[in-house]
Amino acid sequence: MTTRTYPAYIGGRDITGDSGRYVHTVSARALIDDTFPTLRLKRDLDEGRAVPAGARGALVGACAIADEAMTGQAVRAAAEAAPAWARVPLADRMAIGQGIARRLVERGAELVELLVAEGQPRGMSEGIVYGIPQTTWSPETLDWCAEQLAIRRDTPERELLLRRVPDGVVCLNPPQNAATVNALNGLTALLAGNTMVVRAPRGVGLSCMYLLREIVAPVLEEAGAPAGTLNALCGPPMLEDWIASEHVNDIIYFGGSQKGIQFERDCVAAGKKPILELAGNDCCVVWHDADLDAAVDSLAQFFMNSGQICNVPNQVVLHPAVADTVLEKLVETLSRIRPGYPEDPEVVLTPVLGADWFFGCLGEALAKGAKLVHGARRLEVDGTPSETGFFIEPTVVRIDGLRGARDMSVVRDETFFPLLPVIVPEGGRSDADLFEEVLTFVNSNAYGLRNSLWSADPATVGRYLEAVVNGGNLKINDSHGNFLPFLPNQGGTGLTGGVFGEANHPMLRTTHLQAVSIGRLH
Repeated sequence: MTTRTYPAYIGGRDITGDSGRYVHTVSARALIDDTFPTLRLKRDLDEGRAVPAGARGALVGACAIADEAMTGQAVRAAAEAAPAWARVPLADRMAIGQGIARRLVERGAELVELLVAEGQPRGMSEGIVYGIPQTTWSPETLDWCAEQLAIRRDTPERELLLRRVPDGVVCLNPPQNAATVNALNGLTALLAGNTMVVRAPRGVGLSCMYLLREIVAPVLEEAGAPAGTLNALCGPPMLEDWIASEHVNDIIYFGGSQKGIQFERDCVAAGKKPILELAGNDCCVVWHDADLDAAVDSLAQFFMNSGQICNVPNQVVLHPAVADTVLEKLVETLSRIRPGYPEDPEVVLTPVLGADWFFGCLGEALAKGAKLVHGARRLEVDGTPSETGFFIEPTVVRIDGLRGARDMSVVRDETFFPLLPVIVPEGGRSDADLFEEVLTFVNSNAYGLRNSLWSADPATVGRYLEAVVNGGNLKINDSHGNFLPFLPNQGGTGLTGGVFGEANHPMLRTTHLQAVSIGRLH
């Protein structure tokens, strides 16, 4: 693989700044095979005590670290470009969106290799790179969003228009665990007429900068977009600078709920629109008449990236009549999930850095009455049990009874490791009464990213849709975690999206509604 180096991209120019500092990406395989020497190499490269020429094999690339001056320069460039970019006709901006989707497919193989080198399993990397043009960036999605930007009604006396106009400068702070896919989702704000500043996280900056610099920016430049329409830089957190800047209108923030809710308050106090993508703690309900094999396939999605992504079923409620059968099928499926190097297309598990958190959470659940069904061992990359392995075996605990389930952290809070709680409500009452209790449990979740239901009964499905108001996405007899065209793939309620949280198409959330009437002259 070619070693890549990316400066910041500000106002249409490559800029390295005065410090000359870079953050280096070393391959995940090298980190797994030779952990401490590889970490020392990365540290020495970052601090300038080693040179890239001496790091062949382990080194994947580097990104210039932006300083405070570059952060300010980026938002000013975006503000200067905003009026001209907003005047570009919507049809032209949509054509640029189609060009970005095509370029993503054309350059997809290179982006996949960078994601794999950073540690994301190949299967998931390919799903993201080749799936996004069919979902978030698909014509079905973007065309529908474009339709919402201008809705006209004519009367004999006047023309009436409801239009959504761009907010202006949008800053995007994608998360460390899934920077590139979330940057891709957020970048649709460009098509609404906003200019953007994107901060690539230092830990996975290379793939994110590749996306911005090699795919998105060239399409904008070829179309004649104003310099400063897109600005990309890798560096330390920039949120305080963005909040303080007079040029910034919206901030798309990814992060934990506790910090995110406080960030929302800070944004509102500063006159910025916060668009929050925080923690997810999704619930999947499997009813007695469900397609159990399909449901189990959906539950197993939780273990992708070792449970270290948000849009997966973090907790499961099983009807008592099928609980034992579902657990048997789930354990059989999990027995085939194994660790390995990210280059392997069959690998699902990734290293878990929070092993102490995992075992503390598991210990609390078992002490409060949960039963271990499967897993709970640390593993080496070849699957061998080990006291020091970086991987953790897919783990399932059973909790009998809804009452008290949320006293356990594994149910109450978002976790970031492969520990799935399965809750089996107490029987001895009618299915209708039991389902009402389950619906109350789903709606009382403090988080609200996605919820899903498996049931073959139209009445059960109808009651679920009637009752469940929690969540940005509801998935019925469908994959819990998949992305689909037309539907937004982000956004949620409660601790997931904050006070203003809802399902989120960034192309719409970064605009505001304006009403226009034009009287007819006689």
